[in-house]
Amino acid sequence: MRETSSTCLLDRSALAHRLESKGILPTPQRLEIAAVLFAQDQHLAADQVLERVNSDGAAVSKATVYNTLGLFAARGLLRELRVDAARVFYDSNVRPHFHYYNVDDGTLTDLEMPAALAACLPAAPAGTVAEGLDVIIRLRNAQSVRLSGAIPENFGL
Repeated sequence: MRETSSTCLLDRSALAHRLESKGILPTPQRLEIAAVLFAQDQHLAADQVLERVNSDGAAVSKATVYNTLGLFAARGLLRELRVDAARVFYDSNVRPHFHYYNVDDGTLTDLEMPAALAACLPAAPAGTVAEGLDVIIRLRNAQSVRLSGAIPENFGL
C-alpha cells in the first residue's frame, strides 16, 4: 500500500465514512479505489481505474476493481455509463446531468441537464419511482465525418 500523510489520512477517513454511509465496508483495497475515483468528477473505464490504483504501488487485483466498481454503482456512489456494447465508463459525478461521448477519441464530457427538461418528464408508472435518466449524445470529430463522406443530420439540436 502507499505511504500516507496526515492529510491523506483525513481524506481516507472521509472516504471511509462515505463508503460506510452506503453500507460498504471500507477495506484497504476499496479505499484505494475510492481515492482514485473521488479525487475529482471524472469518467474512467475499469482498466483506467486499475492502472491508476496500482501506479502508486498498491496491489489491487483486476477482479477487485471490477467487483468494487459494480458495488459502488449499485449503491449510488457512481454512475455506470454504457456508451456502446463494449465500453463502460464509471462517472464519479452522480448529480443529474447528460453526456457528450466523442466516438473518435473515446472521451466523455458532462453536459448540464436543462432545468426545463425535468418539468417535462412524464410521471413514473404507479408503484415505481424514477431511478435515473441517462442521455449520451454521440459525437464525431467534424474532420472524420468529412473524410467518411457521411454527413449525419443534426437531430434537430
